[in-house]
Amino acid sequence: MYNGAIGVAGIVIGMIGLAGCTSSNEPKEQEKTPLQVDFRSTDSLNNNAAYVTSQCYTKTEDSEGGVHNPCFTCHINSKAPNYINDADLQESYDFSEYTRINRFTNLFKDRTEAVAEIPDSRILAYVREDNYRDKEGHLLLAEKLKALPNAWDVNENGKWDGYLPDCYFSFDEEGFDKNPEGNYTGWRAFAYYPFLGTFWPTNGSTDDVLIRLPEEFREDSNGEENLTVYKINLAIVESLIKEKDVMIDEVDETTLGVDLDQDGTLGRANMVKFNWVKPTYDPATNMIRDFSMQYVGRANALLQSNESLIAPGLYPKGTEFLHSVRYIDIDEKNTTIKMAPRMKELRYGKKTHWNSYAQMQNAAASEIKEKDQFPERLRTIIGNSEEGLGTGLGWVYQGFIEDAQGDLRPQNYEETQFCIGCHSGIGAIVDSTFVFPRKLEKNGWYHWSRDSNGLKGIPEPLTRDGRGEYGLYLELNHAGDEFRANDEVREKFFDANGALKKEEAAKIREDIPSLIYPSTKRALELNKAYKVIVDEQSYIYGRDAHIKPLNNVHQNVESGQPTGIERVEF
Repeated sequence: MYNGAIGVAGIVIGMIGLAGCTSSNEPKEQEKTPLQVDFRSTDSLNNNAAYVTSQCYTKTEDSEGGVHNPCFTCHINSKAPNYINDADLQESYDFSEYTRINRFTNLFKDRTEAVAEIPDSRILAYVREDNYRDKEGHLLLAEKLKALPNAWDVNENGKWDGYLPDCYFSFDEEGFDKNPEGNYTGWRAFAYYPFLGTFWPTNGSTDDVLIRLPEEFREDSNGEENLTVYKINLAIVESLIKEKDVMIDEVDETTLGVDLDQDGTLGRANMVKFNWVKPTYDPATNMIRDFSMQYVGRANALLQSNESLIAPGLYPKGTEFLHSVRYIDIDEKNTTIKMAPRMKELRYGKKTHWNSYAQMQNAAASEIKEKDQFPERLRTIIGNSEEGLGTGLGWVYQGFIEDAQGDLRPQNYEETQFCIGCHSGIGAIVDSTFVFPRKLEKNGWYHWSRDSNGLKGIPEPLTRDGRGEYGLYLELNHAGDEFRANDEVREKFFDANGALKKEEAAKIREDIPSLIYPSTKRALELNKAYKVIVDEQSYIYGRDAHIKPLNNVHQNVESGQPTGIERVEF
């Protein structure tokens, strides 16, 4: 569907906002009634550079000369095969003429009155409605896509050609999803450390993430579905993505024909050993041979024939991710928060092409060259709302979001652009993804709904150089969100002079909910604020939940304007 062998124009350009002027530089005036969503057009967009996120317009310097750095979460020195070393973007707003104007005008809206009109009981009832499954377990969105509304049929062929939801969110104790007949769907949920800032529940949403490998990774050498084989292949992928050893349930390597723990013998193993040795290339057969790490089952045969390939930092072709973004529910005792049944969004990604290290490096280099030669050129993103948008590096992403009635609908082209910049153009990602590298290592295969404690008792993650990541975010940003609008975190973790309270920061080291969980009062307010956006269908103007206008965001920036930040590297 997309050529993933080389980079689409603007992988680096896309994130830093070097976009050309293909339309008026002035934002369109926002509608007061619910916007009409156009699923077919890729022209006449409100924001031709919607892949540059709203967070990129954050004011890093405050009125008293203090400097705040939320930028290091995304813009860091990357690790191969991600060759987008963009830590320098912490230091300046590297925008072009077009992107100097912040078109996310929802950031500056005052929702105080609209939020006040929504009773707590009404918003709670709303978020507790399941807009993905009905009471009989049918997948509402999938059923609607099968009886495809004409407006959603972008290519006008009478059928839906994008992702058709097939996850039932019915998980066993090991995170495997099952359909109503009790069969595995291939989706597996995992627990993870929420990414910094925006994705902390205290800033508006709960979420979950699932992974699915292709069928050949779920089958033994005879082509039969085999859960043990699938578990091992998932562990191998985890080892390759994290580049470290991964513990597994003890297995007999002789039945698999692969030395998983790399001790030189086929025996009993309880570990996938990360010990990568570059394979050899046989020019006579044009084949790659001698893999030091191998998949098991039918996937191994495809590896040996080079129909599937393997390398550190890369997922196998055909890997899928499913990410539901949800409202915040309140527990029965009204003391803490939990994931709500209602989805704000359902995000889907699939790796459609394999790119080698050399191809990834060439793509990044070509983007640097293009930035230099054509600094005002707008990024080209190929795709549509039905089939998804390509990253240019082998992945396709698409999303579904609430309509004005609260039902899930496809995102249109502009709404989906929102996903592409982060998943294809920053140093923090690993083969397009954020969360799987952050999977909990000890007993991390489960869905949040299977653990009533959620993230309680889980210590904060560490950076590459061993520092507490969440504490570092507070220390460098002096706030609990990019926009410095989370008063609850500020009052809890900082004193009147803005200094981090050591006793509160210490709690995060052993229990991250003390930071990332909002109070029940704040959770309800954020739910209401987002519901106003849903009613307006104004996602193209920004989907960040807030009540009062955000003061720490630029409406306009100067190209190359310094941030005042001293670059952080680790």
